[in-house]
Amino acid sequence: MTNDLTFFTNEEGRCLIDRFKTLFNDTKELDIIVGYFYLSGLYQLEKELEKVDKIRIIVGMQTGREIIDLVEKARNVDESKNKYLEKISEELSSGNYEDTLDKERAIRKFISWISNGKLEIKYYPHSPLHAKLYIFRSRSGIDLGRVITGSSNFTLSGLKDNLEFNVELKNRGDVEFAIERFDSLWENCIDISDEIVETIQKKTWLNDEISPYELYLKFLYEFLKDYLDYDKQDFNLPEGFKKLKYQLEAVADAEAKLKEHGGVFLSDVVGLGKTFITAMLLAKLQKKVLVFSPPHLVEYWEDVLRDFGVRAKIVSSGLLRNIDPKEFTDYGVVVVDEAHRFRNENTQSYENLHMICKGKKVILVTATPYNNKPSDIKNQLLLFQDRYCSTIPGVTNLEDFFSRLENEIKKVNRKKNPEKYKEVLKNCGELIRTKILQYVMVRRTRKEVEKFFKDDLKAQNVSFPKVEQPERIYYVLDDKLDNLYNKTIETIANLSYARYRPALYLKTKLKENDPEFISQKNLAGLMKTLLLKRLESSFEAFRNTLSKFLSSHEQFIKMFEEHGKLYISKEIDVYQLLNEDNIDELLKFVEEERVKEYNANDLLPEFYENLKNDTETIKSLLEEWHNVKEDPKLTKFVKLLEQDSTLSKAKKLLVFTEFSDTADYLEKNLKKNLEIVF
Repeated sequence: MTNDLTFFTNEEGRCLIDRFKTLFNDTKELDIIVGYFYLSGLYQLEKELEKVDKIRIIVGMQTGREIIDLVEKARNVDESKNKYLEKISEELSSGNYEDTLDKERAIRKFISWISNGKLEIKYYPHSPLHAKLYIFRSRSGIDLGRVITGSSNFTLSGLKDNLEFNVELKNRGDVEFAIERFDSLWENCIDISDEIVETIQKKTWLNDEISPYELYLKFLYEFLKDYLDYDKQDFNLPEGFKKLKYQLEAVADAEAKLKEHGGVFLSDVVGLGKTFITAMLLAKLQKKVLVFSPPHLVEYWEDVLRDFGVRAKIVSSGLLRNIDPKEFTDYGVVVVDEAHRFRNENTQSYENLHMICKGKKVILVTATPYNNKPSDIKNQLLLFQDRYCSTIPGVTNLEDFFSRLENEIKKVNRKKNPEKYKEVLKNCGELIRTKILQYVMVRRTRKEVEKFFKDDLKAQNVSFPKVEQPERIYYVLDDKLDNLYNKTIETIANLSYARYRPALYLKTKLKENDPEFISQKNLAGLMKTLLLKRLESSFEAFRNTLSKFLSSHEQFIKMFEEHGKLYISKEIDVYQLLNEDNIDELLKFVEEERVKEYNANDLLPEFYENLKNDTETIKSLLEEWHNVKEDPKLTKFVKLLEQDSTLSKAKKLLVFTEFSDTADYLEKNLKKNLEIVF
């Protein structure tokens, strides 16, 4: 390859900007004709241009893409000049332009050059001008100067980055011809130097007249611009459905958070229409939708999404533990209703849900995402966030953030210092809200909606029911029932719950952080809580639950005594396989790790002792509860319905209870006592 540096292509050793810097050492005047000229070109050569006495630039005003009109209101000039001035403004306002202190200083220097006459810029309006010409007039007088012509515009790309083709002319006749033609064009151009200065000073961030208040307004606009027209969005709402602004705002907010973080919590308080908001959001996203819903709400979700024109597959969340995640790879959005049910990551249901959500947009619908443990939120977040590399500003490592909060809580003894414990919980909750949830959650209370959307609610004749403060109603147990009740509470507390945690009795002890250890320990705790909740709900619900506990314990003991082994599974009916003597099928599930096997020899003797003691205790307790015929809670409720001035006149009553056993029990007895129609 030749070493002749007559040609400059921006390849290695032939970079045009390097040649310019060399020529500027002996340049008194610089004349330029280009189609494109950006300040980035001047900025790259700022120091070298200091040595030049005079700079004249003719621009042909060529535009390579559509330009938004930012300057035409400031000047009544022809369209081509406007477009060039707009490019100046656009260049400095572009997110690609790094507005550093050095660049600001350089641009202000260029403005000063225009003011003192060192730099003049004109544009040629008579016909398209595609020339790229650079004339370097010599200061030393060794020769007249040099001319470079070719394909490069006076931009960073033209001088340095693009592959170009330029030639340097050194012959005096060539230089004289170039100067003559430049001077002739210069006389027929329109000066835009002052207008460039005006554009920079008034239409870009270099405006010295911007007040702090105007800067604040600009900040608000940039931060909130995606939400400004939320109420103008067009939705195909079902007939009779009101277009409420507070719901439309939630859709816009959720869409922005979903776009930025891959997931969002829709956590408005009960009664604000989270399902409808979700449906509108899904209609906007126009992706293939998968919804996991509590079993009793599957039909409701199907009806709502059908009304909103959203095609979706609705799956009962109760089936999650038996689902193959690979069946749902082609969905774009996953909606999880009652998402707070997935606070525990050590379950098969959570593991399957986590795999299904991977790589998809995730919408978590819950009014109560956070209970008392930071891990409640963490595990839900991990359905759409990376544990160690999250998109939450300032909290890249979610595991570290939530571990520190958990450690703060563990430092306080809940029983010895309950007030301090509450304070720590409150502080942790506040940190989670400010550091995490504000970026990924949409949540408003009724009071907030009534305050900020008052006019729209009034115009559409929408109001929320006024809820009175709850009134505590007491019922009294007689001495015999009171003794049994207290005995039951004590018994529930003292059961070993060995049936639900054999892993804790292994002779080879598991570590406390082992998933198997944690899972079974948590299950035992859940069983204790379930018994207490059933007892509080109704005596009938508690009797039914005790009966189921007893049956489960007796089958467990039978399995242990007859087979010398225990089989535990969340998805397989182990007892049925044993009753059918289908050992081969059972062993196959053990091999597939769908059933966990424990050998009697691997367990401490205390396991069987505790299992037997729990079974006898439950049996004895159930016998005592079967002898209880009265129900003072039901009696008090019936009397309240008969005698309360408001309830006795009500045409419709809605009774909430946590358990279906209690609901069935109430229906049966209220029909008998009050002749109520259900």
